[in-house]
Amino acid sequence: MVEAGVSQADKTEFTECWKTSWRTPYIMKLALSAGLGGLLFGYDTGVISGALLYIKEDFPSVEKKTWMQETIVSMAVAGAIIGAAIGGWMNDRFGRKISIMVADVLFFAGAIVMAAAPAPWMIILGRIFVGFGVGMASMTAPLYISEASPHRIRGALVSTNGFLITGGQFLSYLINLAFTHVNGTWRYMLGVAGLPAVIQFVLMLSLPESPRWLFRNGKEEEAKSILEKIYRPEEVEDELQSLRASIEEEKKEQVAEGGFFGQLKNAWKNDVVRRGLYAGITVQVAQQFVGINTVMYYSPTIIQFAGFASNKTAMALSLITSGLNAIGSIVSMCFVDRYGRRRLMIISMIGIISCLVVLSIIFFQASVTAPKISPTETASFGGNSTCEAYTKAKDATAWGCVRCLQKEAGCGYCSAEGGIYQPGACLAVNDAVKGACRAAKRTWYTEGCPSKIGFLAVIFLALYIIIYSPGMGTVPWIVNSEIYPLKYRGIGGGIAAVANWSSNLVVSETFLTLTDHLGSSGTFLLFAGFSLIGLMSIFLLVPETKGLQFAEVEKLLEKGYSPFKKSSKKVKKEKDGHSS
Repeated sequence: MVEAGVSQADKTEFTECWKTSWRTPYIMKLALSAGLGGLLFGYDTGVISGALLYIKEDFPSVEKKTWMQETIVSMAVAGAIIGAAIGGWMNDRFGRKISIMVADVLFFAGAIVMAAAPAPWMIILGRIFVGFGVGMASMTAPLYISEASPHRIRGALVSTNGFLITGGQFLSYLINLAFTHVNGTWRYMLGVAGLPAVIQFVLMLSLPESPRWLFRNGKEEEAKSILEKIYRPEEVEDELQSLRASIEEEKKEQVAEGGFFGQLKNAWKNDVVRRGLYAGITVQVAQQFVGINTVMYYSPTIIQFAGFASNKTAMALSLITSGLNAIGSIVSMCFVDRYGRRRLMIISMIGIISCLVVLSIIFFQASVTAPKISPTETASFGGNSTCEAYTKAKDATAWGCVRCLQKEAGCGYCSAEGGIYQPGACLAVNDAVKGACRAAKRTWYTEGCPSKIGFLAVIFLALYIIIYSPGMGTVPWIVNSEIYPLKYRGIGGGIAAVANWSSNLVVSETFLTLTDHLGSSGTFLLFAGFSLIGLMSIFLLVPETKGLQFAEVEKLLEKGYSPFKKSSKKVKKEKDGHSS
């Protein structure tokens, strides 16, 4: 059975997924219904990037405090850490279906609270609720799809969840752009997320529990009836035998349960689970420390750093990068079962590092060539309009736009009358001065300076997304859905998801602070360094799981993985070649 599984996996291509789904539409119904959790995950993580621009306009306290902006963004991530941790326990205790439905309730509650928020603290509360849902959905949706998929197309179907995540992010940018000229902009942006949550909740009522969870909990007949809808008739018995053998093996090794912490201790003692966690946690942490969610959460702000001052322009350009992210997910669906998980991640990481280094160079060059401050232009707005930090500075004659916009200065930059690349004015930040600048048909900047090479930053951000999405965007979730033994799949996936969201929290909570202290150039270079460490870790710790049944993955980890020794599949191929 193992050899047959490997042979089939070698021939698997994305077209097999569509052929199987066309023949058995029930499979795609399961995958897409569960994948709506990914859509909500993507929408709620992406929508804040545009909403934040307008929240800052409505609440001056948010505009003035970098830490408040970071908190509004990152509290969803903090909630996701708790959601992922609870989700691991809920998955094992109550099943995958119930966990998805609970996440829907949390998504809906969070959307309503944010849309009605009278103050920043209530937005933060709503973001925490949404985060609980995101954390649960981030691990439960791919797990449910994985366990309800034939192993030969498992990677492609789990990738649909990744596609829906990126599709949700793309949708969030579209919604953001649609509501830019509507009263209550950000309230509509954040509140729309309640609708798909209701749709998924209703759909899940009619769907079954994961067959593997049912089998693990003694409901063999129910599991068999679902497997008969998923697999070809001649494959059902083999799959049942594989499940039975795996569970019997677990029962032989089973020791007295000791609650959650006892299970956690037993999991760590298990060589297979521990090695699986090395790989699973590595790819999840690496996914975040390439800096992807600085782009997803702050892309309009980053584009403003590159010199595009308009909120609408920044969101429109962000829409392009988000769309490319969704396209990259389709590429992953096409190739993940053909070329493998490990290879896609390594190629993706090499491209990511290259793009981050180039972005660092672009932002450095943009800061060096930014316009100077003109005393004449500044004085033309009147003494009361001039930025106080600029008037008191001993080196005011050396000030440029970059120095004017540093947070400690608290100034705004108004472009020159003769053109945005000419020396301009360093002014106080308030509505009256901003209005006077715009009334003079000049451009007002608070995040980034005018730059002739700003368009290159947008191009390489787009390239970064294209390279990230097919590899590091979707594959870490696929790996974590298939690398743990059945008994520990919930807790293993939960631990890895907590590692993902903890890393995400660190990145999202520090990005604006890092740009304040290191500049955009230094921040992107820092992420390039983290990405290099991630590349080396993936190369050393993460095995290939393409096309393997869950039992085969366990055997692979039981032996221990090293990139410097041949896999059993390669050895078998070489023996077959010699014998022929």
